[in-house]
Amino acid sequence: MKKTGAWLARYALEAIGVKHTFGIPGVQNTELYDELNNSPTITPILVVHEGGGAFMADALSRLSESIGTLVVVPAAGLTHAASGIGEAFLDGVPMLVICGGIRTDLPFKFQLHEMDLHQFMKGLTKATFAIESHAEIVPTIFEAYRIATRGDPGPVFIELPVNLQLIPEEVGELPPFIKDARAELPLQADLLAAAHLLRNAQHPGIFVGWGARGVTNEIRQIAEYLQAPVATTLQGFSVFPADHPLHVGFSFGEAAVPAAREAFAKCDAMLAIGTRFGEIATGSFGVSTPANLVHIDINPEVLSANYPAKVGIACDARVAVPALLATLTGLGHGSDERRTLIEQIARDKKQYRQQWYGHDSKGRVNPARFFDALRARAPRDSVTVVDDGNHTYLVAELYPILTPGSGIVPTDFNAMGYSIPAAIGAKLARPGQQVHCIVGDGCFRMTCMEIVTAVTYRLGVIFFVFNDGELSQIAQAQQLPYNRKACTVLAPVNIEAVALAVGASFERIDSSSDIAAVIERAQQTTAAGNPVIVEVIIDYSKRTAFTQGVLKTNFKRFPLKQRVRLATRAVLRRITG
Repeated sequence: MKKTGAWLARYALEAIGVKHTFGIPGVQNTELYDELNNSPTITPILVVHEGGGAFMADALSRLSESIGTLVVVPAAGLTHAASGIGEAFLDGVPMLVICGGIRTDLPFKFQLHEMDLHQFMKGLTKATFAIESHAEIVPTIFEAYRIATRGDPGPVFIELPVNLQLIPEEVGELPPFIKDARAELPLQADLLAAAHLLRNAQHPGIFVGWGARGVTNEIRQIAEYLQAPVATTLQGFSVFPADHPLHVGFSFGEAAVPAAREAFAKCDAMLAIGTRFGEIATGSFGVSTPANLVHIDINPEVLSANYPAKVGIACDARVAVPALLATLTGLGHGSDERRTLIEQIARDKKQYRQQWYGHDSKGRVNPARFFDALRARAPRDSVTVVDDGNHTYLVAELYPILTPGSGIVPTDFNAMGYSIPAAIGAKLARPGQQVHCIVGDGCFRMTCMEIVTAVTYRLGVIFFVFNDGELSQIAQAQQLPYNRKACTVLAPVNIEAVALAVGASFERIDSSSDIAAVIERAQQTTAAGNPVIVEVIIDYSKRTAFTQGVLKTNFKRFPLKQRVRLATRAVLRRITG
């Protein structure tokens, strides 16, 4: 039979279970878009900007079994998408990036959009493929999917020349798609060593990241068996339910909330699952791990990279953690309930929240009151999509995520502007669930036009815009050493006018007394498929534990001479203005 390359690509994407593609049609991919438009199972989503499309694909991969897939043109289409591809690469999120290519059947150079796409993509993807024939299309897409989802997940790039898309060629029997087998079990000796270390500890602790998202129930059982507090990384903040009595919050060192700091203060054995102990997760490497560290991660290069592991297990957490649980329970009865620990965690959480409630927000919206009102009105399984900024750490410290896998945030690549398009991808991934986006005013202006996509496809997302007029996370970091805010004070934007321009509804929360009523109206509007932008006049005058801790950690890390210089300058700036 004769088939075009575009038809073959569509066949392969359907076979691996792609449900949506994201991008903008152009000269080198119109044939592929025509095929996708005819697909009974794939919906191509037209985005405003390819960068937004990449963030949508990222969120779809994080929140569903379908892999996020981009379909873009070379050159500008691909470079626009690069930030979202980079976010997926550093955060360990599978993605397929399918790019039309220039014609390979012509002798001419300097074609439209001609550039070395593979050199550009080399540092942002796990692998790149240049398809040269019809026979390669289906096997290449299957292999790209396997690479994207195998081991430490990430994006894979495929260049599909336009002439192959357009021209039919004779093809043989098409291969079926076969998924990878589950990873092998860890060595029993390693499991036993880990189990004995943890069971014999007086004060064990558990630290979980994004890589642990598939084993929440098993982690809960291990935590209860050991009576161990559970802290999460930022990216893994939705891995463990925040209403469990052993949950302490984000991180566990100087940049963590009091509940986490206190619960981990005497930790003499730690189980770390699916975390790379990266900069944000550790509060700028401000944590100390015990000598008895058991570290499970799918990527062997992660083990002992930053903190030495007594037992390192390179394995998918979905395989290793159930095996560890079985090994632990095979050793006999677990630890007795540590009522003192549970009471201390509850007391520290309550006191920290009271500090926020007692803070004078001077007529603006108190963050703790906002998040409590939202939590009281949002279903347990509602999805929270967060951007990069001061609001990120407010969410991590003040908003309890109750259902595993119902919160996502950009972490290691840390792209501002992530959350608006990602919330759209989240709604496509989980159409039956309420989705709300928490975005700062700086991030909002980067990708707010992508709300047009939500309006077009009737995706009822609530976009809460925390408006304080600054790039606050950096502005707060500037305040102490410089007493000046260089390029972090924002020109005002009429957010209501933006809502009018994109076709979304608009609400505004001016003070804490408005929160409940506005949230309820926004929920009613989005239930009918209409996106809502809610401007929140937020109070950022109280710093998060993360911000305070990171500033202290980094200051103490400087040599004495540099600390004296920085402190002297800070004092002089206070005097001179």
